[in-house]
Amino acid sequence: MQQHKDVPLRSDAQRNRERILEVALAELTHSADAPLSAIAKKAGVGQGTFYRNFPNRESLVLEVYRYEVQQVADAASQLLETRTPEQALREWMDRLAQYAMAKAGLADAMRKATSARGSLAGLGHGPVTSAVALLLKANEEAGSIRPDVTPDDFVLAIAGLWQIDPHSDWQSRAGRLLDLVMDGLRAGAPGA
Repeated sequence: MQQHKDVPLRSDAQRNRERILEVALAELTHSADAPLSAIAKKAGVGQGTFYRNFPNRESLVLEVYRYEVQQVADAASQLLETRTPEQALREWMDRLAQYAMAKAGLADAMRKATSARGSLAGLGHGPVTSAVALLLKANEEAGSIRPDVTPDDFVLAIAGLWQIDPHSDWQSRAGRLLDLVMDGLRAGAPGA
């Protein structure tokens, strides 16, 4: 019997898939060239199970990337539940920086996995853009940032994060850059 895409996975199949993704995240972050057979072995699944879930390196890398980006994006609404909009925005920016620096190896794997088929353009753009839009709207309504900032403006303003060497003292450099971005966002705010 063929399984349809909209049918949820059995609980054991879902656990296998999640275990593969967890191991793949660790292994690909450590080395972009981690062998798929080693990932399957460390996840405790057979080759057949592995390849049923992820038929090739590209599908595995892209799914790990999507999962990780969704985690970062989901943090926006969680932060807004317990922080002021301005604090939530700044803390989310820190989380994004931590993600960008910690996943340098994953970024390498993503570049390698997609180089044969085009670019990374658009991967994860939806969840990140939605998170940014949510944070900007909350701040605009609170009067803590200027009212004309778009998600695209924001992403361009923080693009310097991806120029920072993750093997350097990236925390202080990222903190300074993000503080400058926050200062720029506050300039012209109605509540300033």
